[in-house]
Amino acid sequence: MTASGTPRRAAAPLARRRFLAGMTAGAATLAVEGCARGDSTSPQPGTTSISNDNATWDEGYRSAGQALKKITGYALRPLSNPSTTSYQQVVQMTLQTSKATDLVKWASGYQLKRLARAGGLTDLSHVWDAYAAKGWVRGATRETVSYHGKVYGVPLYESYYVLFYSKPVFKKLGLTAPTTWAELLHCAEMLKRNKITPFLASQVGGWPAIEWFQELVTKVDPRFYQKLVAGQASYLDAPARRAMDIWHDFMRKGWMTSPDFDQNRGPGAVKAGSVGMFLHGTWQSQGMSAVGMKPGVDYDAFILPTVRASTPKSVITESGVFAVPSQASSHSAAMANAGSWLAPPVQRVWSDFLQDSSANPTVRSGNPVVAQLQRDIAREHRLPLIRYWESGPPSLIQGNTDDLGGFMAGQTSPATTLRRMQERAQDEWAAWRRDEA
Repeated sequence: MTASGTPRRAAAPLARRRFLAGMTAGAATLAVEGCARGDSTSPQPGTTSISNDNATWDEGYRSAGQALKKITGYALRPLSNPSTTSYQQVVQMTLQTSKATDLVKWASGYQLKRLARAGGLTDLSHVWDAYAAKGWVRGATRETVSYHGKVYGVPLYESYYVLFYSKPVFKKLGLTAPTTWAELLHCAEMLKRNKITPFLASQVGGWPAIEWFQELVTKVDPRFYQKLVAGQASYLDAPARRAMDIWHDFMRKGWMTSPDFDQNRGPGAVKAGSVGMFLHGTWQSQGMSAVGMKPGVDYDAFILPTVRASTPKSVITESGVFAVPSQASSHSAAMANAGSWLAPPVQRVWSDFLQDSSANPTVRSGNPVVAQLQRDIAREHRLPLIRYWESGPPSLIQGNTDDLGGFMAGQTSPATTLRRMQERAQDEWAAWRRDEA
């Protein structure tokens, strides 16, 4: 995830882009120098280094690395940079140098395509093919980790966007997890009546502003969402307007938290009963447990119902990746670990640490809430949809995320927000395609 700035209206002209690129390069150089102090990318026998931006996962990497070592002979050595912006700059600046780590944690979709387009990543197509032959990857995921037909990332995890809720609070109010839109509205009304804010909505950190947008658009029309994020539909079309109107209505009714509500407080707020439902990725299961909530007992989760009963069911799916720099100092070791990352013994350890779903479809989550969601997704044949953050040219997504944050803060109306997003989409898709030509 990338830190978000203030909303901007349109894509920057070429001169401004070059200026900003120079500024970014300079900032990245300083970041590299700062990051180099303390964490070493030098080879260490029996390990592969992992560059990542989430220090809370270091323990999980080490545990999964011990399972990997039994297969490949190499453990994992995480090198964490807590600043996402700095982390991204460092990776892009060091990717084709001797300072590149053996493995790089990155986002899938267009975030990975941009990194691959710059050069410096190893083609992992043969690794993917070996996984596919064993049934350890989903065929539909290949496009999200590919660029020009070649695979450049191994799926790191698989998370679903769901609504967490407190089972004791729902039971006290006589509520059950809604399966229809009408039931969802009833839950919101009952929670509000009992002085509980129905939904958590936040723009803290920038990227969370996408969550309600992607959820509402997909529950209005998932096929439209697919076209929208492919640059084949307009943000001014009826499904997008309908989704924004619903969101605006929820805010006007006081059904959502203030946009400056920190999502790190989400699990505690759900436990305390001050917030009714928390929209987030299933990787938040770890956070729910951290505040003392037991899955299936103290908390549960459901996928947002469709606005109309006839609308196809879908689920937003998020998956980060491991990429292997071509200049990795321990390249052969990195390739060995990338080739065994999705092995069930490794994924069992990793999935249990995350309390989430594995990218290997043969590995069932040990968290009963997530396992139930997995069964629901399979039973209902839910259409898997890429998370908005990875769905298009990064400059487009970042700018539109800023605009959505402005909408949440009351700075723009639904119509103005969508108009700005469409103007940017036209410019950024044209720039991406021009660069691809």
